Amino acid sequence: MSAFERRSVLFLTLLYIFRMLGLFMVLPLLALYAEQYEGATPLLMGLALGVYGLSQALLQIPFGMCSDRWGRKPLIAFGLLLFALGSLLAAYSETIWGLIAGRALQGAGAIAGVIMALVGDVTAERNRSKAMASIGAAIGVAFAISLVLGPVLASWGGLPVLFMVTAALAVVGLLILQLGLPDPPRMKKAAPAAFSEVLGHGALLRLTAAVFTLHFALMALFVAVPGMLMLQLGLQVTAHWQVYLPVMLLAFAFMVPAIIWAERAKRHHAVLRLSAALLFMAGLLLLLVGADLWAGAFALLAGLLLFFIGFNVLEASLPSMLTRLLSMEQRGAASGVYSTGQFVGTFLGGLAGGALLSLYGSSGVFALLVVLAVIIAGVLWQLPALPEFNTLFVDVHADRRHTAPGQLSGLPGVLEVAVSEAGVASIRVDEKDFREELLAALQLDAPMGQQIG
Repeated sequence: MSAFERRSVLFLTLLYIFRMLGLFMVLPLLALYAEQYEGATPLLMGLALGVYGLSQALLQIPFGMCSDRWGRKPLIAFGLLLFALGSLLAAYSETIWGLIAGRALQGAGAIAGVIMALVGDVTAERNRSKAMASIGAAIGVAFAISLVLGPVLASWGGLPVLFMVTAALAVVGLLILQLGLPDPPRMKKAAPAAFSEVLGHGALLRLTAAVFTLHFALMALFVAVPGMLMLQLGLQVTAHWQVYLPVMLLAFAFMVPAIIWAERAKRHHAVLRLSAALLFMAGLLLLLVGADLWAGAFALLAGLLLFFIGFNVLEASLPSMLTRLLSMEQRGAASGVYSTGQFVGTFLGGLAGGALLSLYGSSGVFALLVVLAVIIAGVLWQLPALPEFNTLFVDVHADRRHTAPGQLSGLPGVLEVAVSEAGVASIRVDEKDFREELLAALQLDAPMGQQIG
């Protein structure tokens, strides 16, 4: 990665850690503490838990489209501000309806798709899966920390303390965004693509269907697994991190070489199919849980490991493929559509998992996982081949920033050009036709008066 890419990915990763840490701390404890609120009923407690995902699903596309027009960082800042305000509203609420309103306002900060588009703006194609993997690892770390830290903070003052900390973490995210994350390049006078054009993109629809099914499976799985950890391994809720943390660390250890091999050998589709196969095998193993104490424990742990290896590879690879198959002016809207599918899958997966668990027990949920793995494999089977494009990042001197886009666009093999306010040019090229020596001859990092020859 270039220095610009490394800095961008580092601060995006930190942004994700601080934002997701606050969110994850609340999720496993909300149902336990929400019954203390005035007017609480099981239905309204469930609404308080799920309304965040509903707000996210409704607003991902508007946020993504607005980021194509007005830029990624302003929309991310606005989303973080809404998330912080929603956290404060929830912290100071004494009724269940106030809690629901706070959670809905938290979800209105629907920036997942915008961040995904931003990752595409600041990384080269060959590095994008690695960037997504770094962010995925950050999410895993935040999840593991939240399982330990959340109960401790809640013991000091219940949900109000958790929501106050969540608001503070969102403010830290705003500081990271404004002071650390470099401005992404933007196309000069770029006109955002028509939404109908974006929505009609076949690869986008397939990738959205895949991530919908993947997160449907994840949420359904998490409905059943906590109970199995208690029954099969005898672990109380506060000790579940002792399973999740090592499983996730091992899963990330397997994920990294898989992604590196896919990039170097250009075997992206083979890795996607292998990941779907791992999800299928995980479902079969989990169906064996409960048959015998020791065999069931092994099946549970091995099934979780295989599931998270497959899940993490897909979670990093699918958005990377999305940003590679669509142009820069389509990324925000396309990422919004993709993220909408993700959050709708999360919402419906939780409902379906709960229904199956009540009707058929954990085996019903694990059987569903097997079916969903087959669906994911089928959806991904006919994805188009990735184009042989790459993105270069070049520092442009202040005297050259107005003329650089026109000069670069005239080079053979150059497809898109964008320049940030800080003077970083993003040049998307067709590697078959592009020649780097032509780029070097332009000497963009030198003032106009100091050019040679």
